[in-house]
Amino acid sequence: MSDMLTLEKFEEASEIVKKVTSETKLIFSEYLSGQTGNKVYLKPENMQLTGAYKLRGAYYKISTLSPEEREKGLITASAGNHAQGVAYAAKKYDVKAVIVMPTTTPLMKVNRTKSYGAEVILKGDVYDEACEYAYQLAEEQGYTFIHPFDDLTVATGQGTIAMEIFKELPLVDIILVPIGGGGLATGVSTLAKLLNPKIQVIGVEPAGANCMQESLRAGEVVTLPGVNTIADGTAVKTPGKNIFPYIRDNIDEIVTVPDEELVVSFLDIVENHKMVVENSGLLTVAALRHLDVKNKRIVSILSGGNMDIITMSSVVQQGLIFRDRIFTVSVLLPDKPGELTKVSEVIASQNGNVIKLEHNQFVSINRNAAVELRITLETFGTEHKNQIIKALEEKGYQPKQVRTNI
Repeated sequence: MSDMLTLEKFEEASEIVKKVTSETKLIFSEYLSGQTGNKVYLKPENMQLTGAYKLRGAYYKISTLSPEEREKGLITASAGNHAQGVAYAAKKYDVKAVIVMPTTTPLMKVNRTKSYGAEVILKGDVYDEACEYAYQLAEEQGYTFIHPFDDLTVATGQGTIAMEIFKELPLVDIILVPIGGGGLATGVSTLAKLLNPKIQVIGVEPAGANCMQESLRAGEVVTLPGVNTIADGTAVKTPGKNIFPYIRDNIDEIVTVPDEELVVSFLDIVENHKMVVENSGLLTVAALRHLDVKNKRIVSILSGGNMDIITMSSVVQQGLIFRDRIFTVSVLLPDKPGELTKVSEVIASQNGNVIKLEHNQFVSINRNAAVELRITLETFGTEHKNQIIKALEEKGYQPKQVRTNI
C-alpha cells in the first residue's frame, strides 16, 4: 500500500487527467447556504464531457497500462458513468472497449456509451451481476479489465477532484462525497487527509444501498442481500475489497439518504442552479440537511448528471408532490347539478389551479346522498394547500387528502 495513493501519484494523475477533463469550478450556493447555515459550494462534475467524474479514473488507469495491455482490448462493467469514461478514454487511445451494463441502465447512458465507439452488452439486473459477466468475458477473450471502483489506480484518478477543491478553497472544512462501490470516496478522502489531516470527509449512500456503511459496521466487506434505490449509479451490493482499508481510515462518517430526499434535491438544484444532476449525484445535496454543523465551508460533490428524460419527468412530478405543489383531495357531494360548480368556486377563490378531476358515482349505494369527487390541484406549497383544505371545510365539505396519481 505504501507506493499507492501517495501525494506524488495524485499530482501525476492531476496533470494527466487535465488532457480530457473540463474545468469544474466550485459554485457557491446561496440557496443551500441559507437553508443550512453553512457556506455550501458545489463541485459540478455533472458538467464533465461524459457527464460524470468517472472519466478521471478511467483515463488515468488506461494511461498507466502497457501498450500490450491496451492492445488486448479493454472491458469493464458499469451502470453508466464509468462505462462512458472508459469508452471515451479508450477512443482517445484508439483501443477497443467492451462495456457490460445492467439491463436496468437508463437508455441515455447506453446510447452515450455506444456513441464513443464501445461495444455494449446488457447483462444482469444490478451492477454486481454485470461485473461477474464482464470478468468471465475478460478471462475468455483476454481483455484487460478496468474495475469501476475497486482499483487503487482508478481511485487515484478520481481523487484529483480533491486536488482541485483544495486549490480553489484551501480552508474547506467538510467534503461530502457519494459512495457506491467506494472508488471516488477512496481517492477524495485519502488525498484530502494528506493535504489536511483535520478535514472531515463524509460519505453519503442511498438508504436502500448502504453497502459501505454495513461493511464498516462489520469491520469487513459485506454483501447486501439486495439494493433498492432510484440512485442507479450507487446501487451496489458489495463495495471494493482493495479500497476498503482506505475508506475505513479516511472517511469520518457515513450518512444515508432516503430516495424521497433525492427527489426534492433534484428540484432544489434545477430551480436554484439550473443544472440537471442525476440521483446519485444528489446524495451530497440531500445530506447537507443531515449535518449538525453551522458556519462551516462545505463542498458537495455532484458526481454526475446523466439522467434520461423519462426518469427526469418522474422525479419532477414526484418532487412537486413531496413539496405539496401538487396534491389530491377527495370530497363527497350530492349527485345533483351545480355541486361541482360550488366546489370549483371555493378552489378558485383560494387561487388553486385544478389539473385533474375524477368523478366516482359508485362510492355509495345511494348516489343521491353522495358521489366522490377527487380533485388534483397545483398550489404554491404546503401553506397554500392547507389554506384550500380549510376553505373547503368552512363550506361544509369534509376534504380528505389522498394519494396523487398523475
